[in-house]
Amino acid sequence: MNDKIKLLIVDDEVNFLNSIAQRLELRDFDVTKATNGDEAIKAVNQDKFDIALLDLKMPGMDGKQVLEILKREHKYIEVIILTGHGSLESAVECTKLGAFGYLPKPYELDKLLDILKDAYETRMKKKFDKDSERMEQLLKIATGSSPLAILREMKKLDNEEK
Repeated sequence: MNDKIKLLIVDDEVNFLNSIAQRLELRDFDVTKATNGDEAIKAVNQDKFDIALLDLKMPGMDGKQVLEILKREHKYIEVIILTGHGSLESAVECTKLGAFGYLPKPYELDKLLDILKDAYETRMKKKFDKDSERMEQLLKIATGSSPLAILREMKKLDNEEK
């Protein structure tokens, strides 16, 4: 089992992408790279990621579109926008769409590591909150129900996660 944080980095500038990926891999992240939005969506449909680091301006599907899809289809992924074309307007817009953070390029590694830590912490809190809600539901179901009814309800709860 992999105990590294799974990170998807999406940027159309290949040299930048390789450089940031290498810096984060050296710090024990399990990094997957994508050079455009379509590759990013394909990657998240094949594997689960904890955090995505997205460039805002890319040819084809831009970072905002990728952000919307990720937040809609993947419950617990946190998304950080990393861009050289930032503006207050786009930062507000991305935050409204569910971005955890917004960093300008060039980035400071310490700042990036801080925001990655905070994003992962937020992801874990959401997941644990959901788990405790599910346990409460199970306890309510278990009171006065037959074993078969309890099994059916547990399966329903389990399927919600998939």
